[in-house]
Amino acid sequence: MSLMIESPSGSRSRLRFALWTIIAAFGTYFCVYAFRKPFTAASFADSSWFGVSFKTLLVSAQMIGYMLSKFIGIRVVAEFPPSRRALGILVLVGIAEGALILFGFVPAPWNALCLFLNGLPLGIVFGLVLGQIEGRRETEALAAGLCASFILAGGVMKSTGSWLLQAGVSESWMPAAAGAIYILPLLVFTAMLARVGPPTPEDESARAERQPLDRNGRKALAGRYLLGLLLIVAVYTIVTILRSIRDDFAPELFRGLGEPAAPGDYALADLVVASVMLALFGCGSLLKNNRTAFFMALTLCAFGLLFLAGAVFAVRSGAISPFGFMVASGLGLYAPYVAIHTMVFERLLASTRDVGNIGFLMYVADAFGYLGYVAVMLGSGWLGASGPEALTSFFLTICLLGGAVSIVFILIASRYFARRIPSTVRAESADA
Repeated sequence: MSLMIESPSGSRSRLRFALWTIIAAFGTYFCVYAFRKPFTAASFADSSWFGVSFKTLLVSAQMIGYMLSKFIGIRVVAEFPPSRRALGILVLVGIAEGALILFGFVPAPWNALCLFLNGLPLGIVFGLVLGQIEGRRETEALAAGLCASFILAGGVMKSTGSWLLQAGVSESWMPAAAGAIYILPLLVFTAMLARVGPPTPEDESARAERQPLDRNGRKALAGRYLLGLLLIVAVYTIVTILRSIRDDFAPELFRGLGEPAAPGDYALADLVVASVMLALFGCGSLLKNNRTAFFMALTLCAFGLLFLAGAVFAVRSGAISPFGFMVASGLGLYAPYVAIHTMVFERLLASTRDVGNIGFLMYVADAFGYLGYVAVMLGSGWLGASGPEALTSFFLTICLLGGAVSIVFILIASRYFARRIPSTVRAESADA
């Protein structure tokens, strides 16, 4: 009997396949966050270096490693053999945990280098997980489950870090301890993910065959839709900057809004956001026409950014609480963030039938997204050092400015692709 779990034709069997794959992808990447995010729960408030808060230095060091990993991943993920993805995930996470153990031994500020080494392997993991679920009739639902993992994991891992700190674990050793908690679950979920078979002929008929891309293939795909892809990447970069500040500096934002968070508040806020995103984008698989689904995804991006602007005005006027703003801002930011992960690139390839994979396109977007965040972190050295109030004011302002620019880019991109994606695209049926 085959050890692989494949996407079958019967509705009940397909449901079992989808549930297995969602649990495997969600669980794998949820556990990966335990090796990346718990350290952000610590304040590291007792020191600063050259006018930059130590926490900002740590976040920047990890993010630089993570960003470089995304640029490396443009090639690695696009060419990675599917049969070795599970092993690759475990090796990369093992390196990341080793860096966290070094973080506990090395004195400050030199242990910031350990977080650079921690981020360097982790940036490739998402592409390996995503590659296991793309190109299927259920891809939106599967990818929505995967995205729900990092939305929810951000809050849960900060809560995990806070609980460990309250239990007496030092700030230096808390990150490694948090990672160790999730090693066994990671092994289980990665083993489940390894059993997910390749897309079936029916999947390929509905969504186009997905293939590894060599250098010439990557250049051809990017050049064919250059302006449109640049606009989407620009929107993704802006959203990544805003989403990363909200995620990495959530404790400071809560305090800046006048309501310090309890350990469970981070997880609760992100649980609400993850649930809404899972429900919203999980239904994307119901849209059979790939062209319609593509433009629907761009529309959801724009509406999410409008919702974000409304949340900013509401919290400034006192209409919603700080906790309500963290939920509302999460909904507004994750709508475009998840749309690009789950639908935009997936349905672009399905509509055009171009040879390629969304791992390549996502890693181009991710590379520039995190490059933008690193630039903000380094260009605003006071970020986190001038106090929670200054950070919060900065965040609210760039939410409005970034959201406005992004909406304009989305409108231009929609017009661009409307001329390049055939209007007579067959309605891809799940039963085709």
